[in-house]
Amino acid sequence: MTTLRPSDGEYPRLLEIWRSAVEATHDFLTPADVEYYATRVPLYFPEVDLTVAEVDGIAAGFSGIAEGKLEMLFVHDDFRGRGVGTALLRAALDRFPDLTLDVNEQNPRAVGFYLHHGFEVVGRQETDSDGRPFPLLELKRA
Repeated sequence: MTTLRPSDGEYPRLLEIWRSAVEATHDFLTPADVEYYATRVPLYFPEVDLTVAEVDGIAAGFSGIAEGKLEMLFVHDDFRGRGVGTALLRAALDRFPDLTLDVNEQNPRAVGFYLHHGFEVVGRQETDSDGRPFPLLELKRA
């Protein structure tokens, strides 16, 4: 069973979850890219409202929202396919029915996840927020 709670500042565990998720799903990133982002991600944690998903008392995933935009949603690879991401997304939508988000175009599983949950592509950016060559799709609820 998945339970949701606010983050209690467990940033090292959240970074572990992030790394596991990225290494399992972001095939387009090189190891050097992953290391670059691993230094950046913790800087964003204090800037978003973090929700942690636990499975049997273990932090399995998290989401971060700022100003009605889903800035991050990551599920540890050991817990993918068990409803953790869906629980986090539904909780975000309960709070922000007009939720928007960006997703890496090169991550088809994530794109499919959001489309399955009623989002539609409304725009595209050639680079990510760091100006790196990883296109982002802008999504909103259909």
